[in-house]
Amino acid sequence: MNITVLGATGMVGSRLVTEAVSRGHRVTAASRHPAGARSAAVIPVAVDAGAPAAQRDAALDAALGGADAALLAIRPAPGQEDSIAALTSAALDAAGRAGIPLLVIGGAGPLRSPRDPELLVIDDPDHVPAAWRAVAEASTTQLRTCHEHANGDWAYLSPPSLLEPGTRTGAYRRGTTTLLTDPDGTSRISAEDLAVAALDEIEHPGGERHFTVARSPAERPAR
Repeated sequence: MNITVLGATGMVGSRLVTEAVSRGHRVTAASRHPAGARSAAVIPVAVDAGAPAAQRDAALDAALGGADAALLAIRPAPGQEDSIAALTSAALDAAGRAGIPLLVIGGAGPLRSPRDPELLVIDDPDHVPAAWRAVAEASTTQLRTCHEHANGDWAYLSPPSLLEPGTRTGAYRRGTTTLLTDPDGTSRISAEDLAVAALDEIEHPGGERHFTVARSPAERPAR
C-alpha cells in the first residue's frame, strides 16, 4: 500500500513509519520539518500545519495524492491545544478530496472510564491528573470534530492513559470505547505496539468508528 503519515517525525508518527515500512508498504512521511529518507520506501515531505490555510491544504493534497490510506498522528504544543480541531478538520478535508480513509491517532480522554460507564476518562482523576487535562480535552474535541465532519471515512484510535516509547512485542488487546486496564488498574502500551495496532487497522479495518488498544497481559517480544 501507499500510506501517508501526517506527523511522521513525532513519537508515534516515527513508529508508524517504521512499522509500515517493515510490512512492505511505501510511506509518504509528512511533517513540518521532514527528516531524510530512512529507506527507499520512505518519501519525506513538508506539511506545515501552522501555515496559512491555502498553503497548508495544498501541501496536504500533495502529501495524500496517490495514497491508499492516511494516518494522522499530531500533538499540539503545550498551550496550543485549541489548534487540534482545525488541524484534524483539515486532514479530514484532504482525505475526503483524495478519496481515502483516515485513521486518527487520538487520545484517551473521550473513552469511558472502566469504573463508571457514565464517566469519561477525561473526568476520571485516576487516569487523567490535572496536568494532563488540557491534552485530554484536546482529544475529546478532536473526536467530536471527526463525528461532526462531512467526511465519514475515518476511524479514531484512542491509546491507553500511558503511551510511551518501549518495546515492540507485536501483541496488544483491542477494545471499543471503554479504557482498557491491567489487573492493577494501570492502562498503558508502548508506542511501538500502538503502531502495530494502527497498521493492523489500516490493513484490515475492524469496522468500529472509535476503538482503543492496550498492552497484552503476557507481553513477549515478537520474533
